[in-house]
Amino acid sequence: MPKKALVIGSGFSGMSAATHLAHKGYDVTVIEKHAIAGGRARTMAQQGFTFDMGPSWYWMPDVFDAYFEKFGKKRNDYYHIERLSPSYRVYFGKNDAVDLPSSMDELERLFESIEPGTGKKLNTFLKQAQYKYEVGINEFVYLPSLNILELLKPKYLPQAFKLDLFSSIRSHVRKYFTHPRLLQIVEFPVLFLGALPQNTPALYTLMNYADMSLGTWYPKGGMYKIVEGMQRLAEEKGVKFLFNETVTAINDNGKIVQSVVTDQNIYTADVVISSADYHHTDTKLLSQKTRNYSDTYWDSRTMAPSSLLFYLGINKKLKNLLHHNLFFHEGLDQHADQIYTNPQWPSKPLFYVSVTSLTDPTAAPEGCENLFVLVPVAPNLQDNETIRAYYYD
Repeated sequence: MPKKALVIGSGFSGMSAATHLAHKGYDVTVIEKHAIAGGRARTMAQQGFTFDMGPSWYWMPDVFDAYFEKFGKKRNDYYHIERLSPSYRVYFGKNDAVDLPSSMDELERLFESIEPGTGKKLNTFLKQAQYKYEVGINEFVYLPSLNILELLKPKYLPQAFKLDLFSSIRSHVRKYFTHPRLLQIVEFPVLFLGALPQNTPALYTLMNYADMSLGTWYPKGGMYKIVEGMQRLAEEKGVKFLFNETVTAINDNGKIVQSVVTDQNIYTADVVISSADYHHTDTKLLSQKTRNYSDTYWDSRTMAPSSLLFYLGINKKLKNLLHHNLFFHEGLDQHADQIYTNPQWPSKPLFYVSVTSLTDPTAAPEGCENLFVLVPVAPNLQDNETIRAYYYD
């Protein structure tokens, strides 16, 4: 009899864990509270408009390709991607925008035009970022990450210093660039990581290599095609999915067999993996005696930002936008301070707009556009319709 495994949540990590377990011979069941797979990476369709509700940037195509290749498959067996050119647009003010080209030669010329001398510096900066990417993604990311001492092993210690683990992104990028626009362009990927540039190790300039060198891509048909591909692969491996069931508890009786309680059933298994948020799993699903951390510990943590999202169906075609658009018309520091240091609704918010219908006409009715608008905000803010209407206006 194969061992049974239960996976809570069908986001990317949940489906990856389930597929790897099934590949090793486990009898795997995934329990998902929503009606479809994907976790936060869901999709919504209304009145002819289709919206990707979660992730909207496709970076690091090699990581996705490597995932499918682990199981003897190709990413093209499940979905196809196309590179966006330009990669995205950055607005600094009214009628004041810069398009980030996908060509490295054009990108160097752009940097040079904004700050003379930075074209060659960009090349040097990205070569360092490439080294960090190759070591970080191919080696460090596969460490258990249970203890900082993992990085101090003889194999990794020389790399740790070369990877700039002990300096910040903010100080590192200022060795190459000083113009405020270039600093905003180079530092913006840090927003995906949930921390301030001055509090993020310079290792994560690997994100700049992912952005500028590896490029920005789009899965044909939308980001949800990734979810559909991963779900199909999981089911080919024998993974079963249970939808519309909310897990309320994980019971560990001290023996091998554990149980998962949902709002409808109780399931037993040899292995339980939760891909729900760590904080939620620890404080809501585990019993007091099996929790890893106390409430005091969690209260002291800096949580990743939340976001205010609008999904807009527009009944005309729009000008002056690309597939991805970043509005940096205000300073990053003030908005970041109101997310991390002094949590509050932002007084001068930066925001992001995605218009997938510009790349994929099937995402909106003919003559229309679909807009995904995201404003990063601090977690746990008071939220109501009045606040949402204010920011919408």
